[in-house]
Amino acid sequence: MGIKSFQGARKVQQKVKEDIPIKVSDYMTKDLITFSKDQSIEDVMDKLIKHRISGGPVVNEKNELIGIISEGDCVKQISESRYYNMPMNKDTIEKFMATNVDTIDGNMNVFDAASKFLQSKHRRFPILENGKLVGQISQKDVLKAAMKLKGQTWK
Repeated sequence: MGIKSFQGARKVQQKVKEDIPIKVSDYMTKDLITFSKDQSIEDVMDKLIKHRISGGPVVNEKNELIGIISEGDCVKQISESRYYNMPMNKDTIEKFMATNVDTIDGNMNVFDAASKFLQSKHRRFPILENGKLVGQISQKDVLKAAMKLKGQTWK
């Protein structure tokens, strides 16, 4: 009679893949709703509501980032318009958009981007390549990355 082992079958250790997508560019949104500085504030509000977004990049005709417009910027305009009892239909977003825009590198680790969100209190960061807008990463995109990578690696 032979010797029986009670160890049972050994589990094959799964090797963590080296090509796990962890860069900002792996999770950023590339199909963006963008705005131009000449758009009316009402048109922007309509698009924000229609597309269920809280803001978006403002670009010129060369797709270069010139600002960001947000729901908060629109609310500010509504408040000013009401205060001065002036209609807003002729106002463009140029004077209401934020022009000092923080961007991040598409090659940045998505979890380092999470840290930047915490430090800055921003809801989104545009990503540029050679001066052109190529995408945007939001806090929700970071959450999606965390859910996809959980249990694998945080590096």
